Amino acid sequence: SGACFADFGHAVCCVDKEPAKIDALKGGAIPIFEPGLAELVTTNVREGRLSFTTELAEAVQSAEAVFIAVGTPSRRGDGHADLSYVYQAAREIAAAMSGYTVVVTKSTVPVGTGDEVERIIREVRPDADFSVVSNPEFLREGAAIADFKRPDRIVIGTEEPRAREVMNEIYRPLYLNQSPVLAMSRRTAELTKYAANAFLATKITFINEIADLCEQVGADVQDVARGIGLDNRIGSKFLNAGPGYGGSCFPKDTLALIKTAQDYEAPMRLVETVSAVNDQRKRAMGRKVIAACGGTVRGKTVAMLGLTFKPNTDDMREAPSIDIIRTLQDGGATVRAYDPEGMAAAKTMLPDVAYACDAYDCARDADALVIVTEWDMFRALDLGRLKAALAAPVVVDLRNIYRASDMQRRGFTYISVGRP
Repeated sequence: SGACFADFGHAVCCVDKEPAKIDALKGGAIPIFEPGLAELVTTNVREGRLSFTTELAEAVQSAEAVFIAVGTPSRRGDGHADLSYVYQAAREIAAAMSGYTVVVTKSTVPVGTGDEVERIIREVRPDADFSVVSNPEFLREGAAIADFKRPDRIVIGTEEPRAREVMNEIYRPLYLNQSPVLAMSRRTAELTKYAANAFLATKITFINEIADLCEQVGADVQDVARGIGLDNRIGSKFLNAGPGYGGSCFPKDTLALIKTAQDYEAPMRLVETVSAVNDQRKRAMGRKVIAACGGTVRGKTVAMLGLTFKPNTDDMREAPSIDIIRTLQDGGATVRAYDPEGMAAAKTMLPDVAYACDAYDCARDADALVIVTEWDMFRALDLGRLKAALAAPVVVDLRNIYRASDMQRRGFTYISVGRP
């Protein structure tokens, strides 16, 4: 977000508490993998619009708007969103503010968080002139820059005219793209973010359950998805059957919404079921691989292509691959894996996995190959070379990126999701 705001022409200073991260950013190293981000950062640093610092007070004093963009992970023990980082940021911002300042909550936070941020700032600085705005982000990892510059919508949660004017000026470059700016109350904006993620998670879980039924009745889930997705009331996005959703948003946000709804005695039974079904599905995919290997993987080697929760990111948070690998290891399998971007993060979470240098090295002498993440490089593998590398020509495609007829014609035992 900081890099994109700078690219609009704004002067942006990004603040972080970790000196090593700031030093790396100043040196041009980007701490996350996001296509196009390194070039965007380099350009805007060179042009003098984007800078990095650990000195929050200095950055805040000269700012007209301060965005809180800290993590809100699931709180250990109860699943509520951990807001401690948000509240600490609010205290530090309050101490440093000078003149009228718009404090913008960009982090995903439960309903009412903005009220508490406002209370904290007033407590620390009773004399301060400020507004607190909710401006949730809807960026997809792997497509964040395009999503920022061509958004479906921009949600601004405030009922204060001065704050709305500042936010409209910040996003003014997007008016040329006719991006709709939705003005609403702060609490409504906070809930809108959670509602969006919960709905998308529900679509994923729905098509995954349809896929299970397809396998039992001999139907094809991809045809079902096309058949319902062309209905513009439903839409085709998020209807790809697979091993379940993961990542930094859907798992924690559905859980936080469930907990918030319970607190307000308005339980969300549908979202509760979505979360439970998704958790169970990841282990079920591990059992699917075991079944493809004849019912046991004890003493066998299983090759895994793809570790991150989706392609074009290095994010391993809540990735389905983690539960699949643990299920296979519990069954006695040795797991070898390859991912073009996620292996550094995976090694800290899955130290007892062997990591390969490419897809064919991963497949070498394996008793089965599992496609978990649909990276483009896995869509056009040399199938002859792949078959020669495998000890047994068993492929479990959890993303349905190959045609069953092609794989069978080439002599593979091919298992996919929701297809005959």
